[in-house]
Amino acid sequence: MDQQKSKLMPIGQAAKKAGISRQSLQYYLMVGVLKPAVISPTGRRLFSENDVEQIKLVKKLNSSGYPLRAIRELFIEDRPDMKGSKK
Repeated sequence: MDQQKSKLMPIGQAAKKAGISRQSLQYYLMVGVLKPAVISPTGRRLFSENDVEQIKLVKKLNSSGYPLRAIRELFIEDRPDMKGSKK
């Protein structure tokens, strides 16, 4: 587990690696498009390399004209914790 934790990065570093601003990443989190890999006991949001790739995908889809609402719905379908939560 410690090896996995060492690969996690804070929000600023994840945003930089994904090529977006920290504010954009915070907005994606706020609207539910993404969620961090881990939230530490102190409330820090930590991201994995997979999260960075997902952030890049969100950026690319949004830049191509897909609204964040549609992107969120697409990602919710893939989340095991969200399956069956559709009305």
